[in-house]
Amino acid sequence: MKLNELHDNPNANRNRVRVGRGIGSGLGKTCGRGHNGQKSRSGSGMKGFEGGQMPLYRRLPKRGFTNPFPKCYATVNIGQLQAAIDCKKLNPKKVITGEVLLAAGLIKRVGDGLRLLGKGELTVKVTIEAVAATKGAISGIENAGGVLNLLNVGAAQSSATDLESSPAV
Repeated sequence: MKLNELHDNPNANRNRVRVGRGIGSGLGKTCGRGHNGQKSRSGSGMKGFEGGQMPLYRRLPKRGFTNPFPKCYATVNIGQLQAAIDCKKLNPKKVITGEVLLAAGLIKRVGDGLRLLGKGELTVKVTIEAVAATKGAISGIENAGGVLNLLNVGAAQSSATDLESSPAV
């Protein structure tokens, strides 16, 4: 293949329709928009407007709540950890953190912390630091002889107990 032999697929790019160029073009004068009215003007069209009828987005009931500050955790299965260790992307003798997984390419961003899931099987003894883990992940790590350090759990509980024990002002 040569650069001078490259070409697009047939009809991949079409020329834009030039409207308002005389009656011979078929799209002259009103340019296919008809006469007068809101839709004949430029910048027309109100999204969701139904001609005075109550719009659909107002007819339907509003339910639920969207959290404006959601927590975004990086999730990793223990099977993925084992595959990365087998490929020599991770060193099982060092502590595995979110930053280590980011450098190894297992996650795209650390976010609010690392959350471990229990899919797969872990056969190597490892030490992992994470914010949360499922029961399956905890048992999988312990069965392999590894250690799981859960971060920020004690800080959240201690602050809650401090609030309860402090006298009301």
